[in-house]
Amino acid sequence: MSGEGAPPAARIGVLVLGLGNVLLGDDGLGAAAIARIERDYRVPPGVRLEDGGTLGMALLGLLADSDHVILVDAVRSDDPPGTLVRLDGADVGDAVRDRLSPHQVGVADLLDAARLIDSYPGSVTLLGLVPETIDLAVERSPAVDRKLDELVAAIVREVQRLGYTMVPESGAADRHRRIHDLTRHFGM
Repeated sequence: MSGEGAPPAARIGVLVLGLGNVLLGDDGLGAAAIARIERDYRVPPGVRLEDGGTLGMALLGLLADSDHVILVDAVRSDDPPGTLVRLDGADVGDAVRDRLSPHQVGVADLLDAARLIDSYPGSVTLLGLVPETIDLAVERSPAVDRKLDELVAAIVREVQRLGYTMVPESGAADRHRRIHDLTRHFGM
C-alpha cells in the first residue's frame, strides 16, 4: 500500500519536548515543566507539548514534523544546581552528547537521525536546569524545585519569541484534573 490517499502530516510550529526520567530525581524536570505548562497556560494551535521521557529514537517522527523544537532537560554544568541553561544551534548538539543526563545518547542519536533524513527542524533550543542529583528518587532536589517556575517562564518566553502567544489560565492551580492527582504528587 503506497499511502497515496493518506492526508499529509500536519506540521508542528513549535514542539516543546520534555526529556528525562521522573524516577531519577532532578532528571524528571522536563516532564514536570511540561505538566506545569499544560496546567497553567493556554497552549495555542501550532504548539505541541510532549513528555518525551527517555524515548529517544521513538520521537523522530515528532521531531521531523516540527518547524522549531525546544528540548527541556537537566543539563550538567559546573554552575550551581538550579542554574538556568539555554543553548541554541550547534551548542545543542554538543550538549546532548556531553552534558545531558543518562539518556543523552538517545537524544544525540535522535538529532543525528533527523539530520540524516533531512528533517532537522529550523531551530533547536535546549532549556534546562543544572541538576543537583540524578539518583533514584521521585522528588527533585530543593535547588531544582525552587527554579522550576523560572524554567517554565523561560519556555513560555521562547515559545513567544517564535511567534506564538501563551496566556496564563486563570485559576489554573485550582483546576481539578484526574491526571494532576498523580502529577501533583511529583510536584508538577
